[in-house]
Amino acid sequence: MKELKNIKNVLILGSGTLGLRIALANALNGYKVVVYDIREEAFVQAKRIQAEVLKFLIHSNRITEKDAEIALQNQIFTTDAAKAAANADLVSESVTEDLELKRKVWAQFGELCPSDTIFTTNTSYLIPSLFAQETGRPNLFCALHFHDVFYANVVDIMPNPQTETWIIPLLKEYGESIQQTPVIMTRENPGYIFNAMLMALIGAAGALVTFDIASIEDVDRSWMGNFKMPMGPFGILDEIGLDTAWHVTSNLKDEKSKRFVNLLKGYIDEGKLGKKVGEGFYIYPKPRFQDDDFIKG
Repeated sequence: MKELKNIKNVLILGSGTLGLRIALANALNGYKVVVYDIREEAFVQAKRIQAEVLKFLIHSNRITEKDAEIALQNQIFTTDAAKAAANADLVSESVTEDLELKRKVWAQFGELCPSDTIFTTNTSYLIPSLFAQETGRPNLFCALHFHDVFYANVVDIMPNPQTETWIIPLLKEYGESIQQTPVIMTRENPGYIFNAMLMALIGAAGALVTFDIASIEDVDRSWMGNFKMPMGPFGILDEIGLDTAWHVTSNLKDEKSKRFVNLLKGYIDEGKLGKKVGEGFYIYPKPRFQDDDFIKG
């Protein structure tokens, strides 16, 4: 049974949109972090985005330049799986939302990590029991789902039926130690709390467009104008990543979901994955929905 004081080394599996942010949050709060990915070139973009996040945090007076320097020193990036796993006290997995891929990754790191390493998955929609057995230690495995990390700093804790009861308060304490607000689920639910609500919104927005009821921009205008929000459902999708949204919805068989999947696939096939690549439903870094006259039409 581990205590928070026993968690010093954190391994991040996947250096994408959330993986790089989870890594940075840990590094800023004193943890030694190893970031693993299968492609060396993935680290180039991860480090660039981390630099942008650090600059924002400095300019908003949330950290100092010295804090940023220490955070960078607290991280190691590697494509060597054995090296990455060697001293891990806690693992946070953020690989692509693909069940078979997650099963493969967890089978690999279940073999490589120390026997008492705590395993967590940042999956957006898959429930942990779908691949808990592949870890080799389902009792030490739990979903720990992050959102934006620095802007939306809620983290969902969702155990699988075999998770040891002491893991839950430990992960709550750990989440608080990296400046997150933990929310605890008593049982598995696809989409956790927030994503279950979010997917209902996005599903409705997708249906309005794919059934030719309204345009993408007008759907976003309606949401933004009525709720005074900075972005609408399609702006949110660009933030999430259209490929991530596709993986979440591609297994759904109802007509609305099929139409939405086809809409996403068209953009993905053109390389328009969202904000992370500069274009999705909108073009970045200055998307149309940020224009002063957007709500006016």
